[in-house]
Amino acid sequence: MLLTNTQHLALACAAMVALTFIVGMRMLYSRVREMLAGDIPLQAIATSAQLAGQLRDTQAADNFRNLFEVPVLFYALCAMAIATAHVPSWLVWSAWLYVCLRALHSAIQTTYNRVAHRFAAFATSFALLLGLWLAFVFTLIVKNAA
Repeated sequence: MLLTNTQHLALACAAMVALTFIVGMRMLYSRVREMLAGDIPLQAIATSAQLAGQLRDTQAADNFRNLFEVPVLFYALCAMAIATAHVPSWLVWSAWLYVCLRALHSAIQTTYNRVAHRFAAFATSFALLLGLWLAFVFTLIVKNAA
């Protein structure tokens, strides 16, 4: 069974959602583990300021927040492409590349966290997303002008 471009794009979005859930579960695991090891009561982390003062392992939490920043523009692009029925093949393959770059960024940030490597993955994904938006808008205008 062959999938349409729209279905492939929806799957790329689903993959980003899955990545977010995976990072969220890793964050939950690391927080609970650290709280139990340090005998930190729940109320001691009631606010983000208290949390920052109590827990040392914040890599997964930092990455979880990152997944609700620039990737929101990815979701918006995918939604707009599906809503306008303008889902060219280049958008599908580029969307999957974006997902892979964000997965790489997450893997780096939640493990060894070398900033230069993480920044390279982020900057590449950011530039790709900017290019996707520009190309999408341009091709949509051209399509509608024809």
